[in-house]
Order: sequence, then structure tokens, then C-alpha cells
Amino acid sequence: MKKEILIIDDDSKNIFALTAVLKAKKYQCVSALSASEGLEILRNNHQIAVVLMDMMMPEMDGYEAISLMKNDTALKTIPVIAITAQAMTGDREKCLEAGADGYISKPVNVDELLQELTKIIN
Repeated sequence: MKKEILIIDDDSKNIFALTAVLKAKKYQCVSALSASEGLEILRNNHQIAVVLMDMMMPEMDGYEAISLMKNDTALKTIPVIAITAQAMTGDREKCLEAGADGYISKPVNVDELLQELTKIIN
């Protein structure tokens, strides 16, 4: 069974673009438009290999969602790549300190994303 990538982003255009790129590279993708929906998918789908987490979302942001994942014994081993438009100095560190396993800034550089995925999944 091929492992899946969960994309959590409140912007459906971002999900569409990431899914198109990843499917072209033979990755299976599932998506959620909110962190709470993403956490629900994680709890019910045990095929998720990695999460691409938008850090800036309404209601629950990526920092809070990663914190909930890392404090949940069933979810804490699932790697998270933080994806954020906040490409300021210190943002990468802030995301990694929050528990993310990788960091990509928007607009997403596809080669960079694929390198991160290869490092984490293989």
C-alpha cells in the first residue's frame, strides 16, 4: 500500500496546486481545509506518511495543530513539513521548534518540496 501525503491548507488553490504536482510524481494525496479536519483525517487514516501543514490558518493555526499532533501518542511520529508564506528571519526556527520536521516557504519551490519528501519518506 502506497503511503499518502496529507495537505492541510485553508486555501483550496494551494491544495489543488500541491496535489497536481505531487500526483504527477506518483504520490497519493488527501487534503483538509482546516487543521481540525486534518487532525480528524490523521486519526482515521493510518496510511498518512507525512503532513504538509499550512502554518497560517483561521481557527487553529499550524503551530497549534503540530502541538496537538506531537502530544498525541498515535500521531506524534508522523512527520510534518511546515509550509508558510511567513518567510521572515526566524520563521524556519519557529516552525521547527514547534515540532515541524521540515520547512518550505510559499510560493512552494517544487524541487525543494520533493527533496524534503524524499528525505522524510524514504
